[in-house]
Amino acid sequence: MSNRPLNVAKPILLWRSLFAVAFASGTLIPNFGLQPAAAQAAQYCHLSPAEAKAKDKLRLSAQKGNADAKKRYQQLIKQHAKELKDCRNRTWPKTQAMWLRLYPCDTKAGAIDQIMDRIVNRGYNQVYLEVFYDGQVLLPAAANNTVWPSVIRTPGAAKADLLAIAIEKGRQRGLKVYAWMFTVNFGYSYAKRRDREGAIARNGKGQTSLYVVDNSSQVFIDPYNVQAKRDYYQMVQQVLRRRPDGLLFDYVRYPRQAGSDSIATKVADLWLFSEAIQTALFQRAQNSKGLDLIRRFLGQGYVTAGDIAEVDQLYPQEGEPMWQGRILPPAPKSIASPTSRQPLLQLELWQLAVAHAMQGIVDFVNLASYPAKQQGIPSGVVFFPEGNQNLGQGYDSRLQPWDRFPHSLEWHPMSYAACGHVSCIVAQVQRVLSIAKPDTQIIPALAGKWGASISNRPPLEVQMQALRQATPQIQGVSHFAYSWQFPEHDGDRKFCNSR
Repeated sequence: MSNRPLNVAKPILLWRSLFAVAFASGTLIPNFGLQPAAAQAAQYCHLSPAEAKAKDKLRLSAQKGNADAKKRYQQLIKQHAKELKDCRNRTWPKTQAMWLRLYPCDTKAGAIDQIMDRIVNRGYNQVYLEVFYDGQVLLPAAANNTVWPSVIRTPGAAKADLLAIAIEKGRQRGLKVYAWMFTVNFGYSYAKRRDREGAIARNGKGQTSLYVVDNSSQVFIDPYNVQAKRDYYQMVQQVLRRRPDGLLFDYVRYPRQAGSDSIATKVADLWLFSEAIQTALFQRAQNSKGLDLIRRFLGQGYVTAGDIAEVDQLYPQEGEPMWQGRILPPAPKSIASPTSRQPLLQLELWQLAVAHAMQGIVDFVNLASYPAKQQGIPSGVVFFPEGNQNLGQGYDSRLQPWDRFPHSLEWHPMSYAACGHVSCIVAQVQRVLSIAKPDTQIIPALAGKWGASISNRPPLEVQMQALRQATPQIQGVSHFAYSWQFPEHDGDRKFCNSR
């Protein structure tokens, strides 16, 4: 993709103009005399424990070859799909999704049926299935022509297509199944390939993300690298052949760093030191003075009055140094000295560097979502509500320009604030709503469990009610994650234990 024009006057603060590119406490709803289980089912489209248990008994009998049980089980699946649809149509929110990771053990007969049944039983009508994460892809090993290994590498299971099976089993139950994928985070397996070394992002300290992220499986790439774009595009096309109901792009950002490094304050903090992103940055220069100063700034981390004077002497035929997005200050009455020009030029070069890094993220998500757009399949972007903030002259190290993500995509803000109550969670969603255009479909992601606090977050029903009171215009919510709601079952599946 070609470099898009920049207007780098004030990154973040005026981010909307930078790129012209395509609470209340959570009290529960009164149950009006209903028993607790019935009230929960009525409010949140949950099946009663008795109904869930009866369905699971039928599933097990059907799995053992009981023809009558199989017929009754299939009928019950259809009945519950209709009941779920009717309930969600009359219950806030209309869309309620769950995040799910599958494991090699889920190739066992009946495993996906059990998982999807549990999701329906909890009132969900969408599933966000993790398809590309930690440098592996949920494609059958026998039909995986991507550069990443398959999640399923069990002997004898080379043709197992859990993505296709999950889509089929989900739809039978009235669930829409989205393919959830890491984006700029390509995983450690990618970093091990010598033929892809040039695609790995690097900062000015000579580090890749392996040196700054606690999770060693995370490896971030240069979003301007053509090979990385080609590899990811090919993977997306393979996923789309299974015809998921949508795509979700996660890790659409740079690495998240800790401590004082969580704020990028100098050029060396930025992921601008791989070849492709530098080449693209130099191409933003609009005259020789501009190019020379960009090179000096990138190499030194600053420009001096002496640098400016030297560049003036090297290119006397040119006026002011120019690059995309630079707006010249009013012409002074007399020729300004290099010393007086230095502070503004240095600030504008810093803003250019930040804006260029961010634009790479925006361009990459545009490219990644293009195949789905061609096929009429919706796509969404997953992001941190605080990931695009400026802090003084510094910026959140993730440099996640979510406010510039296309409004044609679904926006999925990870509203994971953990302050022990709902106010900080609601505030995150409200910040996104205040910035988004009115027609943007916003589907907040909440972290938690039904009926219990976890990780300093209130129960899901408390979060949901607070969100409904504060932001009633929201019509979709997702919950992270299956592993949080069914930790025992998730652990059993991860290690192939039978129950």
